[in-house]
Amino acid sequence: MSGALNGIKILDLSRVLAGPFCTMILGDLGAEVIKVESPQSGDDTRRWGPPFKNNVSAYYLCANRNKKSVEIDLKSKSGIEQVKNLVQEADVVINNFKVGTMERFGLDYETLAKLNEKMIYCSITGFGETGPYKDMPGYDFIIQAMSGLMSITGTEESGPQKVGIAIVDVLTGLYAVIGIQAALIERQTSGKGQKLDLSLYDSAVSSLINIGSNYLMSRNIPKRLGNEHANIVPYQTFITSDGEMVIAVGNDDQFKKLCQLIQQPDLAHDSRFATNPERVKYRKQLAPILQKAFLEKTTTYWKEKCDEHKIPCGPIQNIEEVYHDPQLKARNMFIHYDHPTAGKINMIGSPLKLSRTPVTIRHHPPDLGEHNDEFLQ
Repeated sequence: MSGALNGIKILDLSRVLAGPFCTMILGDLGAEVIKVESPQSGDDTRRWGPPFKNNVSAYYLCANRNKKSVEIDLKSKSGIEQVKNLVQEADVVINNFKVGTMERFGLDYETLAKLNEKMIYCSITGFGETGPYKDMPGYDFIIQAMSGLMSITGTEESGPQKVGIAIVDVLTGLYAVIGIQAALIERQTSGKGQKLDLSLYDSAVSSLINIGSNYLMSRNIPKRLGNEHANIVPYQTFITSDGEMVIAVGNDDQFKKLCQLIQQPDLAHDSRFATNPERVKYRKQLAPILQKAFLEKTTTYWKEKCDEHKIPCGPIQNIEEVYHDPQLKARNMFIHYDHPTAGKINMIGSPLKLSRTPVTIRHHPPDLGEHNDEFLQ
């Protein structure tokens, strides 16, 4: 079975995470991805570690499967000509250089569109190609700080905290996938390509969703609530007798069931807690009552009882526990692959489950320049 994007050719001039994550998803869906890397050094993430296995970086492996690697020196005239030759057959060209870099290379959209008017050209930068910040370098951590994400992550005591992964890079990569596929669909009607201008800053701000909307309506600057929810209570973590878990009560009926479960049914009739708006108002009074109850039993006990009463919940699992989770095993979310240099490797699988054109892992994350002969003859 061929992939959903079988026949689509991607020329990937990006590196590190946002761009490579985007092109890996497109590759998983069947597109042919040609990863252009600097000779000898390649993608920066090849050297990001430990851990390494036979000098192959785990970080590099996470975002580069289903690609072919070619070494091209973009600082040389011959390298630029090689890229232009590849562009003529490409459906998509993607880069995440700083604003103005592709213009200096002579690989800007206007130039390449003359070679291939059907090409979709995706540019990923820190702050976008317009506006007063356009020339500033953009890194995930900096964008998390500037976008408001860090200001609402953590507690008032902890101070601002970043998300545990480079979430802005991941979000921007996902937005790039959406934009590229939309442009490919539109091209079927117009016969023409177009340029996409993706920004880490824009993507991060778009992720503020309800917290951003809360501010726009009230003009109240949101506080850091840690593991609590701004609009729903109780929707937070609780310590049990042997661990921690999350309780996510989404409505008043679920709260009544929770009160019965902890053998305190009167809580559901207390005027401070009877409705969600009141529980939000009196969250500091409610939380200690619930916490005392949860300390009396194990996480497993509460999980079983909450499931029985249809109260949304889940244990806080570390990554090793996640790796052994039977649900994820059933969903093929951890896969095994043979790599020519690293040997047997484990990778996180794709969450995309298409019935007729399923995701396939056709190529290991390539060694640097592994496909030079195939494309640079």
